[in-house]
Amino acid sequence: MKVISGTVVGGKVEVPQGTLAEGDRVAIVATEPAESIQLTPEQEAELVAAVEDIRRGRYVDGQELLAELRKRTGG
Repeated sequence: MKVISGTVVGGKVEVPQGTLAEGDRVAIVATEPAESIQLTPEQEAELVAAVEDIRRGRYVDGQELLAELRKRTGG
């Protein structure tokens, strides 16, 4: 996984040439105009590892998490 910044131009996301290959699958997180996402190398590595865990099925979905939290808090 790569973390790449781009800009919307004419309704399409433009990224630096050579950062993606034709057919690459992407996910987009849109920030507010005054915001930016800056990750340290450590944060980027953690994000990549988390995505790999999800791909391998190692995660707890939101409903399971909420049920577990309710059990712990008696709610």
